[in-house]
Amino acid sequence: MKCQLKIILFIFLCISINAQEKPNIILVLTDDQGWADVGFNGSTDIPTPHLDRMASQGVIFSNGYVSHPYCSPSRAGLLTGRYQARFGHDCNMPYKEENDASVGTPLSEKMISEALKGQGYRTSAIGKWHVGDHPSLYPPAQGFDHWFGFPGGNMNYWGYPANPLQTIYRNRKEVSQSELSYLTDDFTNEAIDFIAREDDRPFFIYLAYNAPHSPDHTTKEYLEKTQHIEYGGRNVYASMVNAVDTGIGKIDSTLIANNMKENTIVVFLSDNGGRVEHADNRPFRGHKGMLFEGGIKVPFFINWPKKLKGNQVYDKPVISLDLFPTFLQAAHGDVSKETDLDGKSLLPYISNENKDNPHNILFWRSVGGFEYAVRKGDYKLYKSAYKNKTLLFNLKKDSYERYDIADENPEIIAQLEADYIEWDSKNIVPGWVDPHPENVIKEEKRLQKSLKKSIRSK
Repeated sequence: MKCQLKIILFIFLCISINAQEKPNIILVLTDDQGWADVGFNGSTDIPTPHLDRMASQGVIFSNGYVSHPYCSPSRAGLLTGRYQARFGHDCNMPYKEENDASVGTPLSEKMISEALKGQGYRTSAIGKWHVGDHPSLYPPAQGFDHWFGFPGGNMNYWGYPANPLQTIYRNRKEVSQSELSYLTDDFTNEAIDFIAREDDRPFFIYLAYNAPHSPDHTTKEYLEKTQHIEYGGRNVYASMVNAVDTGIGKIDSTLIANNMKENTIVVFLSDNGGRVEHADNRPFRGHKGMLFEGGIKVPFFINWPKKLKGNQVYDKPVISLDLFPTFLQAAHGDVSKETDLDGKSLLPYISNENKDNPHNILFWRSVGGFEYAVRKGDYKLYKSAYKNKTLLFNLKKDSYERYDIADENPEIIAQLEADYIEWDSKNIVPGWVDPHPENVIKEEKRLQKSLKKSIRSK
């Protein structure tokens, strides 16, 4: 009996030690935030001191991409570690109050949350969901023990319910209006509460702020911090970004107070390039919805004091798909068993164990190939419906995509198109469509009309 008790105690001790060694993980996602809307990427007007500090303590990805130029598909790729075109999720869900269970990331796709639960993690989804409107696709069905947020694509910041998709829920129950204040603060506070719970298990938090997505709502507290910005629209947008920064500062302080900071991974990125109005994607070309760099390259860093040296800038191309295997490896999971993943664990690369490129080639597809892009080495091909042309850029010489060199390089165009066709053969047609094609064509017409009005013939 004593021998059996000793064995049980030994097993329990081993499990406890293993759980303590595994890092906590916080994945912070913002919504439609521009490349230059953080200090660590050069912003001088929006105060982001907490994000800048945490970025400096870790690794900044100067060529950090997402897998799609707008909301829902980008999130689907991020959460599954797979190109979302693999399962037909390369469009936003149709704009209805509720879609059926066939519209969204299917339950057959394994999410980061499910993989980490298998490694003993407690899991939480906080904020904007937008990868499945039907209740059967909500976070509790996708590996999250805890959920606080709204299912749809956007919502007012005061938490006023408008329909089932624009309602705040906690674990499927509607949250009383009396519990809500300003959603950015509410999401921060919920994350802090989850961190501080008494539980020996490591945690994974997917903290998906809806800021700074429209509508442009802010509080007097945050607006006072951006009053130096004379343009009113940018002023309000900046205050929304500052609210996120303030929240991340509070979360960081909570980790320090609970002796968790050293072994907590914090990753920060935006879901796509900055929105058309008020965001700043400079020096890159384009914005949300486009496959120019400004639509798919985002502010992106990882912080893990225990394992990663600070003050690093990693300049080789990485993509949001890489976070699934990165987190799984950090949690002592067997990444080799996840054979369907398109991402790669970044840990060997950013720790300088592997000096190769994580990816030799990256792909993007919108609305079943209405637009697509390929980056291979220094070259980037962009089949642009917006410009009604297949463009080619040498990103080493022209990182801002000013000079189309397609006409002089037909062989490179042919090779990259062949690469795309081979990659796309493993995808499926979109399960549904969205208004993106019509919006792209309208935007080009508006641009040409504006130029025509502005140009005066000699």
